[in-house]
Amino acid sequence: MKNYMIAMYQPKGPIPPPEVLGPVMEELGKVRAELEASGSWVFGAGLYGPDAATVLRVRDGELVVADGPYIEGKEYLGGFTIVKVPDLDAAMRIGRRQAEITGLPIEVWPFQGEAG
Repeated sequence: MKNYMIAMYQPKGPIPPPEVLGPVMEELGKVRAELEASGSWVFGAGLYGPDAATVLRVRDGELVVADGPYIEGKEYLGGFTIVKVPDLDAAMRIGRRQAEITGLPIEVWPFQGEAG
């Protein structure tokens, strides 16, 4: 079994109204429940918008702190799920379900240093 991060990217802008967001969150909750029941769920969380991010860099031994995300864009990392599944195909099936439910871009990333 190997860990994968399934990252969800959201567009900048207002949060969708409850009548739009509610059914999406309900379906994502079903995916989470299935992952928990199968023992594949490791961890997941939503993130605040890009204005809450802080970027840290060290230049010439000094810490430089900047507001906002490292990269400016029309979309930002809005949340992630860590799963433990047998292989990339299994992780991609989960990511595909999230993409179908949300209509948002989803990235599937394997963790380094793990067999499998």
